[in-house]
Amino acid sequence: MQQKYYIFIAVVILAILAGIFAYPNYYDKGIDFANSKFGWTVPHFWEKPYVLGLDLQGGVNLIYQADLSATQDKSGAMAGLRDVIERRVNMFGVSEPVVQVQGQDRLIVELPGVKDVQQAIKMIGETPYLEFDEQKTEEESKPILDKIKELQDAEAKGEDITKIKDWTLALQNPYFKPTELTGKYLKSATVNFDPTTYKPEIQLQFNDNGAKIFEDITSRNISKPIAIYLDGASIIDTTGDGKIDLQDSYAPIVQNKISGGRAVITGSMNVQTANDIARRLNSGALPVKIGDPISQETVGPTLGAVSLQKSLTAGLYGLLAVVVFMILIYRFPGFLASIALVVYVAITLSIFKLIPVTLTLAGIGGFILSIGMAVDANILIFARMKEEIKAGKALEAAIEEGFHRAWPSIRDSNFNSLIVCAILFTFATSFIKGFALTLSLGIIVSLFSAIFITRIFLMIFVGKWAEKVKWLL
Repeated sequence: MQQKYYIFIAVVILAILAGIFAYPNYYDKGIDFANSKFGWTVPHFWEKPYVLGLDLQGGVNLIYQADLSATQDKSGAMAGLRDVIERRVNMFGVSEPVVQVQGQDRLIVELPGVKDVQQAIKMIGETPYLEFDEQKTEEESKPILDKIKELQDAEAKGEDITKIKDWTLALQNPYFKPTELTGKYLKSATVNFDPTTYKPEIQLQFNDNGAKIFEDITSRNISKPIAIYLDGASIIDTTGDGKIDLQDSYAPIVQNKISGGRAVITGSMNVQTANDIARRLNSGALPVKIGDPISQETVGPTLGAVSLQKSLTAGLYGLLAVVVFMILIYRFPGFLASIALVVYVAITLSIFKLIPVTLTLAGIGGFILSIGMAVDANILIFARMKEEIKAGKALEAAIEEGFHRAWPSIRDSNFNSLIVCAILFTFATSFIKGFALTLSLGIIVSLFSAIFITRIFLMIFVGKWAEKVKWLL
Protein backbone atom coordinates (compact mmCIF):
# COMPACT_ATOMS: atom_id res chain seq x y z
CA MET A 1 0.00 0.00 0.00
CA GLN A 2 2.90 2.33 0.79
CA GLN A 3 4.31 1.73 -2.70
CA LYS A 4 0.97 2.71 -4.24
CA TYR A 5 1.03 6.02 -2.38
CA TYR A 6 4.54 6.73 -3.63
CA ILE A 7 3.41 6.05 -7.20
CA PHE A 8 0.37 8.26 -6.66
CA ILE A 9 2.57 11.13 -5.41
CA ALA A 10 4.85 10.69 -8.44
CA VAL A 11 1.82 10.85 -10.77
CA VAL A 12 0.60 14.03 -9.06
CA ILE A 13 4.02 15.67 -9.39
CA LEU A 14 4.22 14.63 -13.06
CA ALA A 15 0.73 16.03 -13.68
CA ILE A 16 1.56 19.37 -12.03
CA LEU A 17 4.85 19.78 -13.91
CA ALA A 18 3.25 18.79 -17.22
CA GLY A 19 0.35 21.18 -16.65
CA ILE A 20 2.63 24.10 -15.83
CA PHE A 21 4.90 23.34 -18.79
CA ALA A 22 1.92 23.05 -21.15
CA TYR A 23 0.44 26.35 -19.97
CA PRO A 24 2.78 28.31 -17.64
CA ASN A 25 0.83 31.60 -17.61
CA TYR A 26 -1.04 31.08 -14.32
CA TYR A 27 2.06 29.73 -12.57
CA ASP A 28 4.16 32.67 -13.74
CA LYS A 29 1.52 35.17 -12.57
CA GLY A 30 1.47 33.47 -9.17
CA ILE A 31 5.26 33.62 -8.96
CA ASP A 32 5.22 37.32 -9.89
CA PHE A 33 2.68 38.01 -7.14
CA ALA A 34 4.68 36.04 -4.56
CA ASN A 35 7.94 37.71 -5.56
CA SER A 36 6.44 41.18 -5.23
CA LYS A 37 4.62 40.32 -1.98
CA PHE A 38 7.45 38.60 -0.12
CA GLY A 39 10.51 39.92 -1.92
CA TRP A 40 11.38 36.53 -3.37
CA THR A 41 13.36 35.97 -6.56
CA VAL A 42 11.77 32.72 -7.73
CA PRO A 43 12.21 32.44 -11.52
CA HIS A 44 9.47 31.69 -14.01
CA PHE A 45 8.94 28.12 -15.18
CA TRP A 46 10.91 27.02 -18.24
CA GLU A 47 8.95 28.28 -21.22
CA LYS A 48 9.04 26.72 -24.65
CA PRO A 49 6.51 27.92 -27.24
CA TYR A 50 4.36 25.62 -29.31
CA VAL A 51 5.42 25.29 -32.92
CA LEU A 52 2.46 26.36 -35.04
CA GLY A 53 1.99 25.37 -38.64
CA LEU A 54 1.25 27.66 -41.53
CA ASP A 55 -2.53 27.42 -41.17
CA LEU A 56 -2.41 28.57 -37.54
CA GLN A 57 0.17 31.37 -37.59
CA GLY A 58 -0.19 32.42 -41.22
CA GLY A 59 2.31 32.12 -44.04
CA VAL A 60 2.75 31.03 -47.63
CA ASN A 61 2.16 27.67 -49.29
CA LEU A 62 3.80 27.11 -52.68
CA ILE A 63 3.68 24.10 -54.99
CA TYR A 64 6.35 23.73 -57.69
CA GLN A 65 6.55 21.30 -60.57
CA ALA A 66 10.05 20.21 -61.51
CA ASP A 67 11.22 19.54 -65.05
CA LEU A 68 12.43 15.93 -64.96
CA SER A 69 12.45 15.38 -68.73
CA ALA A 70 16.24 15.20 -68.88
CA THR A 71 16.69 13.28 -65.63
CA GLN A 72 16.91 9.52 -65.27
CA ASP A 73 17.12 9.33 -61.47
CA LYS A 74 13.90 11.21 -60.81
CA SER A 75 13.56 10.33 -57.13
CA GLY A 76 17.17 11.25 -56.45
CA ALA A 77 16.80 14.55 -58.30
CA MET A 78 13.68 15.47 -56.33
CA ALA A 79 15.35 14.53 -53.05
CA GLY A 80 18.28 16.78 -53.96
CA LEU A 81 15.90 19.57 -54.96
CA ARG A 82 14.11 19.30 -51.62
CA ASP A 83 17.38 19.44 -49.66
CA VAL A 84 18.70 22.41 -51.61
CA ILE A 85 15.55 24.51 -51.25
CA GLU A 86 15.29 23.58 -47.57
CA ARG A 87 18.80 24.89 -47.02
CA ARG A 88 17.90 27.97 -49.01
CA VAL A 89 14.83 28.93 -46.99
CA ASN A 90 16.68 28.17 -43.74
CA MET A 91 19.23 30.79 -44.75
CA PHE A 92 16.42 33.38 -44.72
CA GLY A 93 15.50 32.57 -41.13
CA VAL A 94 12.06 31.13 -41.85
CA SER A 95 10.78 29.37 -38.72
CA GLU A 96 9.94 25.67 -39.14
CA PRO A 97 9.68 25.57 -42.95
CA VAL A 98 8.18 22.46 -44.54
CA VAL A 99 9.73 21.34 -47.82
CA GLN A 100 8.64 17.96 -49.13
CA VAL A 101 8.15 16.01 -52.33
CA GLN A 102 4.62 15.22 -53.46
CA GLY A 103 4.16 12.56 -56.08
CA GLN A 104 6.90 12.21 -58.67
CA ASP A 105 7.67 15.76 -59.73
CA ARG A 106 6.01 18.20 -57.33
CA LEU A 107 7.55 20.03 -54.42
CA ILE A 108 5.54 21.60 -51.59
CA VAL A 109 7.11 24.55 -49.77
CA GLU A 110 5.38 25.87 -46.64
CA LEU A 111 6.83 29.02 -45.09
CA PRO A 112 5.10 29.90 -41.79
CA GLY A 113 5.26 33.54 -40.81
CA VAL A 114 6.04 34.79 -44.34
CA LYS A 115 3.36 37.30 -45.35
CA ASP A 116 4.56 38.38 -48.79
CA VAL A 117 3.92 35.78 -51.50
CA GLN A 118 6.18 37.49 -54.02
CA GLN A 119 8.97 37.65 -51.47
CA ALA A 120 8.62 33.92 -50.89
CA ILE A 121 8.60 33.14 -54.62
CA LYS A 122 11.68 35.29 -55.10
CA MET A 123 13.32 33.53 -52.18
CA ILE A 124 12.87 30.16 -53.86
CA GLY A 125 13.50 31.41 -57.39
CA GLU A 126 16.84 32.93 -56.47
CA THR A 127 18.18 29.47 -55.81
CA PRO A 128 20.38 28.95 -58.87
CA TYR A 129 20.07 26.20 -61.41
CA LEU A 130 23.63 25.46 -62.42
CA GLU A 131 24.51 23.87 -65.76
CA PHE A 132 27.69 23.40 -67.76
CA ASP A 133 27.13 23.76 -71.52
CA GLU A 134 29.40 22.84 -74.38
CA GLN A 135 29.73 24.66 -77.67
CA LYS A 136 27.41 23.70 -80.49
CA THR A 137 28.74 22.83 -83.92
CA GLU A 138 28.17 25.19 -86.80
CA GLU A 139 25.56 22.79 -88.20
CA GLU A 140 23.66 22.92 -84.91
CA SER A 141 23.87 26.69 -84.55
CA LYS A 142 22.93 27.71 -88.11
CA PRO A 143 19.20 26.69 -88.03
CA ILE A 144 18.68 28.59 -84.79
CA LEU A 145 20.47 31.71 -86.01
CA ASP A 146 18.52 31.60 -89.27
CA LYS A 147 15.27 31.33 -87.36
CA ILE A 148 16.22 34.24 -85.10
CA LYS A 149 16.92 36.40 -88.17
CA GLU A 150 13.66 35.31 -89.76
CA LEU A 151 11.70 36.33 -86.67
CA GLN A 152 13.54 39.65 -86.43
CA ASP A 153 12.64 40.45 -90.04
CA ALA A 154 9.01 39.45 -89.46
CA GLU A 155 8.83 41.55 -86.30
CA ALA A 156 10.25 44.53 -88.17
CA LYS A 157 7.43 44.16 -90.71
CA GLY A 158 4.84 43.98 -87.95
CA GLU A 159 3.94 40.34 -88.62
CA ASP A 160 2.74 37.87 -85.98
CA ILE A 161 5.84 35.82 -85.28
CA THR A 162 3.85 33.05 -83.56
CA LYS A 163 2.42 32.09 -86.95
CA ILE A 164 5.87 31.35 -88.37
CA LYS A 165 6.69 27.65 -88.53
CA ASP A 166 8.94 26.39 -85.72
CA TRP A 167 9.21 29.89 -84.23
CA THR A 168 10.05 28.42 -80.79
CA LEU A 169 13.37 27.26 -82.26
CA ALA A 170 14.57 30.84 -81.83
CA LEU A 171 14.19 30.52 -78.07
CA GLN A 172 17.08 28.07 -77.89
CA ASN A 173 20.66 29.08 -77.17
CA PRO A 174 22.29 29.16 -80.63
CA TYR A 175 25.82 28.73 -79.32
CA PHE A 176 25.78 26.25 -76.48
CA LYS A 177 23.94 23.05 -75.58
CA PRO A 178 23.46 21.47 -72.13
CA THR A 179 25.63 18.62 -70.96
CA GLU A 180 24.84 16.02 -68.35
CA LEU A 181 26.87 18.01 -65.79
CA THR A 182 24.52 20.04 -63.54
CA GLY A 183 24.44 21.50 -60.08
CA LYS A 184 23.58 18.23 -58.38
CA TYR A 185 27.19 17.10 -58.92
CA LEU A 186 28.70 20.23 -57.32
CA LYS A 187 30.10 19.77 -53.81
CA SER A 188 31.49 23.24 -53.13
CA ALA A 189 32.67 26.53 -54.57
CA THR A 190 35.40 28.52 -52.84
CA VAL A 191 37.18 31.80 -53.54
CA ASN A 192 40.96 31.58 -53.66
CA PHE A 193 43.71 33.88 -54.89
CA ASP A 194 46.17 33.14 -57.64
CA PRO A 195 49.60 32.94 -55.96
CA THR A 196 51.21 34.73 -58.92
CA THR A 197 48.74 37.46 -59.91
CA TYR A 198 46.90 37.64 -56.55
CA LYS A 199 43.64 37.87 -58.47
CA PRO A 200 40.53 36.13 -57.09
CA GLU A 201 39.47 32.85 -58.64
CA ILE A 202 36.65 30.42 -57.98
CA GLN A 203 37.46 26.78 -57.40
CA LEU A 204 34.72 24.22 -58.05
CA GLN A 205 34.80 20.77 -56.50
CA PHE A 206 32.60 18.05 -57.99
CA ASN A 207 31.59 14.77 -56.38
CA ASP A 208 32.84 11.43 -57.71
CA ASN A 209 30.16 11.08 -60.39
CA GLY A 210 30.57 14.72 -61.37
CA ALA A 211 34.33 14.28 -61.66
CA LYS A 212 33.88 11.49 -64.22
CA ILE A 213 31.34 13.50 -66.22
CA PHE A 214 33.55 16.60 -66.12
CA GLU A 215 36.52 14.57 -67.33
CA ASP A 216 34.50 13.32 -70.31
CA ILE A 217 33.29 16.83 -71.15
CA THR A 218 36.74 18.37 -71.04
CA SER A 219 38.26 15.53 -73.08
CA ARG A 220 35.92 16.23 -76.01
CA ASN A 221 36.15 20.03 -75.76
CA ILE A 222 39.88 20.72 -75.71
CA SER A 223 40.60 24.26 -76.99
CA LYS A 224 36.87 25.03 -76.80
CA PRO A 225 34.95 27.17 -74.28
CA ILE A 226 32.68 25.70 -71.60
CA ALA A 227 29.71 27.88 -70.69
CA ILE A 228 28.58 27.97 -67.06
CA TYR A 229 24.98 29.12 -66.61
CA LEU A 230 23.10 29.99 -63.47
CA ASP A 231 19.36 30.11 -64.13
CA GLY A 232 20.06 30.56 -67.83
CA ALA A 233 22.41 33.51 -67.37
CA SER A 234 26.12 33.12 -67.82
CA ILE A 235 28.25 33.88 -64.80
CA ILE A 236 31.25 34.70 -67.01
CA ASP A 237 29.69 36.78 -69.78
CA THR A 238 31.67 40.02 -69.81
CA THR A 239 30.50 41.43 -73.12
CA GLY A 240 26.86 41.46 -72.07
CA ASP A 241 25.71 39.72 -75.23
CA GLY A 242 24.11 36.84 -73.34
CA LYS A 243 26.46 34.21 -74.73
CA ILE A 244 29.91 32.84 -74.09
CA ASP A 245 32.31 33.31 -76.96
CA LEU A 246 35.97 34.03 -77.56
CA GLN A 247 35.29 37.77 -77.27
CA ASP A 248 34.65 37.35 -73.54
CA SER A 249 37.73 38.31 -71.60
CA TYR A 250 37.85 35.21 -69.45
CA ALA A 251 35.67 32.60 -71.07
CA PRO A 252 37.00 29.32 -69.68
CA ILE A 253 38.77 27.55 -72.48
CA VAL A 254 39.57 23.89 -71.93
CA GLN A 255 43.33 23.43 -72.24
CA ASN A 256 43.53 19.76 -71.37
CA LYS A 257 41.41 16.92 -70.09
CA ILE A 258 40.72 17.65 -66.42
CA SER A 259 40.64 14.77 -63.95
CA GLY A 260 39.96 14.73 -60.24
CA GLY A 261 36.79 16.85 -60.26
CA ARG A 262 38.40 20.25 -59.64
CA ALA A 263 37.82 23.25 -61.91
CA VAL A 264 38.99 26.84 -61.53
CA ILE A 265 37.25 29.94 -62.93
CA THR A 266 39.69 32.79 -63.41
CA GLY A 267 39.53 36.17 -65.09
CA SER A 268 39.07 39.89 -64.53
CA MET A 269 36.62 39.74 -61.63
CA ASN A 270 36.92 41.53 -58.33
CA VAL A 271 36.65 39.97 -54.90
CA GLN A 272 33.02 41.03 -54.46
CA THR A 273 31.97 39.40 -57.74
CA ALA A 274 33.85 36.21 -56.92
CA ASN A 275 32.27 36.02 -53.46
CA ASP A 276 28.80 36.64 -54.88
CA ILE A 277 29.20 33.83 -57.41
CA ALA A 278 30.62 31.41 -54.84
CA ARG A 279 27.86 32.24 -52.36
CA ARG A 280 25.16 31.63 -54.93
CA LEU A 281 26.71 28.32 -55.87
CA ASN A 282 27.08 27.21 -52.26
CA SER A 283 23.54 28.29 -51.40
CA GLY A 284 22.43 25.42 -53.52
CA ALA A 285 22.56 24.72 -57.21
CA LEU A 286 19.25 23.11 -58.13
CA PRO A 287 19.62 19.59 -59.53
CA VAL A 288 16.55 20.13 -61.75
CA LYS A 289 14.76 23.15 -63.11
CA ILE A 290 11.69 24.67 -61.50
CA GLY A 291 9.74 27.63 -62.81
CA ASP A 292 7.09 29.72 -61.13
CA PRO A 293 4.86 27.88 -58.66
CA ILE A 294 1.85 26.15 -60.17
CA SER A 295 -0.12 26.89 -56.99
CA GLN A 296 0.23 29.50 -54.29
CA GLU A 297 -1.79 30.16 -51.16
CA THR A 298 -1.48 32.79 -48.47
CA VAL A 299 -2.87 32.46 -44.96
CA GLY A 300 -2.98 35.74 -43.06
CA PRO A 301 -1.92 35.86 -39.39
CA THR A 302 -5.40 37.06 -38.38
CA LEU A 303 -7.08 34.09 -40.04
CA GLY A 304 -4.53 31.79 -38.44
CA ALA A 305 -5.21 33.24 -34.99
CA VAL A 306 -8.97 32.78 -35.47
CA SER A 307 -8.44 29.17 -36.57
CA LEU A 308 -6.27 28.51 -33.52
CA GLN A 309 -8.84 30.01 -31.15
CA LYS A 310 -11.68 27.99 -32.68
CA SER A 311 -9.60 24.81 -32.50
CA LEU A 312 -8.81 25.36 -28.81
CA THR A 313 -12.47 26.07 -28.10
CA ALA A 314 -13.49 22.87 -29.89
CA GLY A 315 -10.92 20.92 -27.89
CA LEU A 316 -12.19 22.35 -24.60
CA TYR A 317 -15.81 21.51 -25.46
CA GLY A 318 -14.77 18.02 -26.50
CA LEU A 319 -12.93 17.47 -23.22
CA LEU A 320 -15.88 18.72 -21.15
CA ALA A 321 -18.31 16.54 -23.10
CA VAL A 322 -16.21 13.44 -22.45
CA VAL A 323 -15.90 14.32 -18.74
CA VAL A 324 -19.66 14.79 -18.37
CA PHE A 325 -20.34 11.51 -20.17
CA MET A 326 -17.90 9.54 -18.02
CA ILE A 327 -19.26 10.94 -14.75
CA LEU A 328 -22.92 10.37 -15.69
CA ILE A 329 -22.39 6.82 -16.93
CA TYR A 330 -19.63 5.52 -14.63
CA ARG A 331 -20.06 7.85 -11.64
CA PHE A 332 -17.09 7.84 -9.23
CA PRO A 333 -14.77 5.72 -11.42
CA GLY A 334 -15.78 8.01 -14.28
CA PHE A 335 -14.79 11.00 -12.16
CA LEU A 336 -11.36 9.46 -11.49
CA ALA A 337 -11.02 8.64 -15.19
CA SER A 338 -11.82 12.28 -15.99
CA ILE A 339 -9.03 13.46 -13.69
CA ALA A 340 -6.71 10.99 -15.44
CA LEU A 341 -7.92 12.43 -18.76
CA VAL A 342 -6.94 15.96 -17.68
CA VAL A 343 -3.51 14.60 -16.74
CA TYR A 344 -3.39 12.93 -20.16
CA VAL A 345 -4.08 16.26 -21.88
CA ALA A 346 -1.31 17.99 -19.91
CA ILE A 347 1.25 15.26 -20.64
CA THR A 348 0.34 15.12 -24.34
CA LEU A 349 0.60 18.89 -24.80
CA SER A 350 3.96 18.85 -23.00
CA ILE A 351 5.20 16.16 -25.40
CA PHE A 352 4.04 18.30 -28.33
CA LYS A 353 6.22 21.11 -26.98
CA LEU A 354 9.24 18.95 -26.21
CA ILE A 355 9.58 17.08 -29.53
CA PRO A 356 8.45 19.63 -30.88
CA VAL A 357 5.39 18.79 -32.99
CA THR A 358 4.37 21.37 -35.59
CA LEU A 359 0.71 21.90 -34.78
CA THR A 360 -1.66 22.38 -37.70
CA LEU A 361 -5.44 22.36 -37.88
CA ALA A 362 -5.31 18.71 -38.85
CA GLY A 363 -2.89 17.98 -36.02
CA ILE A 364 -5.17 19.61 -33.48
CA GLY A 365 -8.02 17.60 -34.96
CA GLY A 366 -6.03 14.43 -34.35
CA PHE A 367 -5.35 15.49 -30.76
CA ILE A 368 -9.04 16.25 -30.10
CA LEU A 369 -9.96 12.86 -31.55
CA SER A 370 -7.41 11.20 -29.29
CA ILE A 371 -9.15 12.75 -26.25
CA GLY A 372 -12.26 10.74 -27.08
CA MET A 373 -10.22 7.64 -27.83
CA ALA A 374 -8.35 8.04 -24.54
CA VAL A 375 -11.41 6.98 -22.54
CA ASP A 376 -12.06 3.89 -24.69
CA ALA A 377 -9.74 1.86 -22.50
CA ASN A 378 -11.44 3.14 -19.34
CA ILE A 379 -14.84 2.17 -20.70
CA LEU A 380 -13.65 -1.38 -21.42
CA ILE A 381 -12.09 -1.63 -17.94
CA PHE A 382 -15.17 -0.29 -16.15
CA ALA A 383 -17.47 -2.60 -18.10
CA ARG A 384 -15.36 -5.58 -17.01
CA MET A 385 -15.35 -4.31 -13.42
CA LYS A 386 -19.14 -4.12 -13.45
CA GLU A 387 -19.37 -7.72 -14.64
CA GLU A 388 -17.02 -8.91 -11.89
CA ILE A 389 -18.96 -7.04 -9.20
CA LYS A 390 -22.22 -8.57 -10.43
CA ALA A 391 -20.54 -11.97 -10.23
CA GLY A 392 -20.09 -11.37 -6.49
CA LYS A 393 -16.38 -10.55 -6.33
CA ALA A 394 -14.95 -8.11 -3.81
CA LEU A 395 -14.36 -4.58 -5.07
CA GLU A 396 -10.55 -4.73 -5.00
CA ALA A 397 -10.55 -8.07 -6.80
CA ALA A 398 -13.06 -6.72 -9.34
CA ILE A 399 -10.74 -3.79 -10.11
CA GLU A 400 -7.73 -6.06 -10.65
CA GLU A 401 -9.74 -8.49 -12.77
CA GLY A 402 -11.27 -5.68 -14.79
CA PHE A 403 -7.86 -4.36 -15.81
CA HIS A 404 -6.52 -7.84 -16.46
CA ARG A 405 -9.39 -8.98 -18.68
CA ALA A 406 -9.74 -5.70 -20.58
CA TRP A 407 -6.05 -5.40 -21.50
CA PRO A 408 -6.05 -7.72 -24.58
CA SER A 409 -8.92 -5.78 -26.19
CA ILE A 410 -7.31 -2.43 -25.32
CA ARG A 411 -3.96 -3.55 -26.69
CA ASP A 412 -5.31 -4.89 -29.99
CA SER A 413 -7.62 -1.95 -30.76
CA ASN A 414 -4.96 0.68 -30.06
CA PHE A 415 -2.31 -1.29 -31.93
CA ASN A 416 -4.54 -1.35 -35.02
CA SER A 417 -5.06 2.41 -34.72
CA LEU A 418 -1.29 2.92 -34.54
CA ILE A 419 -0.84 0.84 -37.70
CA VAL A 420 -3.26 3.11 -39.57
CA CYS A 421 -1.46 6.20 -38.20
CA ALA A 422 1.88 4.80 -39.39
CA ILE A 423 0.49 4.23 -42.89
CA LEU A 424 -0.96 7.74 -43.03
CA PHE A 425 2.27 9.29 -41.79
CA THR A 426 4.36 7.34 -44.31
CA PHE A 427 2.34 7.79 -47.48
CA ALA A 428 0.09 10.83 -46.98
CA THR A 429 0.73 14.53 -47.59
CA SER A 430 1.92 16.96 -44.92
CA PHE A 431 -1.65 17.92 -44.00
CA ILE A 432 -2.50 14.32 -43.08
CA LYS A 433 0.93 13.64 -41.54
CA GLY A 434 0.20 16.14 -38.78
CA PHE A 435 -3.10 14.42 -38.03
CA ALA A 436 -1.44 10.99 -37.94
CA LEU A 437 1.42 12.16 -35.71
CA THR A 438 -0.70 13.86 -33.04
CA LEU A 439 -3.22 11.02 -33.04
CA SER A 440 -0.53 8.35 -32.64
CA LEU A 441 1.18 10.26 -29.80
CA GLY A 442 -2.23 10.69 -28.17
CA ILE A 443 -2.95 6.97 -28.41
CA ILE A 444 0.37 6.04 -26.81
CA VAL A 445 -0.11 8.49 -23.92
CA SER A 446 -3.73 7.37 -23.52
CA LEU A 447 -2.56 3.81 -22.89
CA PHE A 448 -0.32 5.10 -20.10
CA SER A 449 -3.17 7.19 -18.73
CA ALA A 450 -5.80 4.42 -18.71
CA ILE A 451 -3.66 1.48 -17.63
CA PHE A 452 -1.40 3.27 -15.16
CA ILE A 453 -2.89 6.55 -13.91
CA THR A 454 -6.54 5.48 -13.71
CA ARG A 455 -5.51 2.23 -12.05
CA ILE A 456 -3.52 4.05 -9.35
CA PHE A 457 -6.43 6.41 -8.72
CA LEU A 458 -8.85 3.50 -8.29
CA MET A 459 -6.50 1.66 -5.95
CA ILE A 460 -6.01 4.76 -3.78
CA PHE A 461 -9.52 6.18 -3.65
CA VAL A 462 -11.80 3.16 -4.05
CA GLY A 463 -11.56 1.23 -0.81
CA LYS A 464 -13.85 -0.71 1.50
CA TRP A 465 -16.05 2.35 2.00
CA ALA A 466 -17.27 1.92 -1.56
CA GLU A 467 -18.83 -1.42 -0.65
CA LYS A 468 -21.46 0.52 1.34
CA VAL A 469 -22.25 3.01 -1.45
CA LYS A 470 -22.17 0.84 -4.55
CA TRP A 471 -24.46 3.26 -6.37
CA LEU A 472 -21.38 5.47 -6.80
CA LEU A 473 -19.86 2.69 -8.87
